[in-house]
Amino acid sequence: MPQKSAAKKYLRVTKKRHQSNLTIKNKLKTAIKKTRVALEDPGASAKVEELLKEAVKIIDRATQKKVIKKNTAARKKKRLFKRLRISKEKNGKK
Repeated sequence: MPQKSAAKKYLRVTKKRHQSNLTIKNKLKTAIKKTRVALEDPGASAKVEELLKEAVKIIDRATQKKVIKKNTAARKKKRLFKRLRISKEKNGKK
């Protein structure tokens, strides 16, 4: 445990930030997972666009709050859009 009052305050702040970051990361993971599941389902094309838009919004918000890095956000978005493109190609050929 910290001895100085400034260190104690920093410990409280760190715990609060940690909780906030966990909440944001959980929302991020949930949004990405929902989008991936919808991309696997061939009948949910309209739903996919909406979920993808929401996932990108959450990724950008997490980047803005510095929960994830800029390159990580770009990579996650790139992978989601790549899956979207692949699923559209599959559904278009059938």
